[in-house]
Amino acid sequence: MSELISYQLEDGIATLTLCNGKVNAISPDVIAAFNAALDRAEQDRAIVIITGQPGILSGGYDLKVMTSGPQNAIALVAAGSTLARRMLAHPYPIIVACPGHAVAKGAFILLSADYRIGVEGPFSIGLNEVQIGMTMHHVGIELARDRLRRSAFHRSVINGEMFDPQAALDAGFLDKVVPQEQLLEAARGAATQLKKINMTAHRNTKLKVRKALLETLDAAIELDKQHLA
Repeated sequence: MSELISYQLEDGIATLTLCNGKVNAISPDVIAAFNAALDRAEQDRAIVIITGQPGILSGGYDLKVMTSGPQNAIALVAAGSTLARRMLAHPYPIIVACPGHAVAKGAFILLSADYRIGVEGPFSIGLNEVQIGMTMHHVGIELARDRLRRSAFHRSVINGEMFDPQAALDAGFLDKVVPQEQLLEAARGAATQLKKINMTAHRNTKLKVRKALLETLDAAIELDKQHLA
């Protein structure tokens, strides 16, 4: 599919693997490759598994782009937010197989999926924006508000608290934690189970459940385009 995101289709399951340097930075090119891969998965009517390299899903947005100028940063965040919104409304189930760290936009990828599996180990998962001097964007706040447990929302968004995989499970970033060597097997097992559901009912129910969130995100994307403090 792309050197940034590989695409493997097997038995109705499309595996998208991020591969962009040591931290799988999310750049404009990665987002374009992501959208192209989701286009292909939709054409293939496939359940999607998103994963990364051993030890990391993603460390977040490409800092070279984020620090190259305010307009570049705003454009990248808007593109990433639009991708998150697309994932939340994707007509087929999306599973994230998180092989380690998931920071900032990496964690938002988790919050945009239907089912999330992490691995045991000394990994950090969470939203570190305030740690690095970035005021959280509107989309990030609303997505975290909807997907995280209430007890973890303020700690995560306002305090920038990072979680180990088990704590991330409790917070709402993950749905399951497995040993590292079992990650892809667990993700394929979840995908096989999800293949048994009616996809039309899945799509329609997903859109009903997330209607208010999707409308909130649409408005938040426009707010973030106007100004990202």
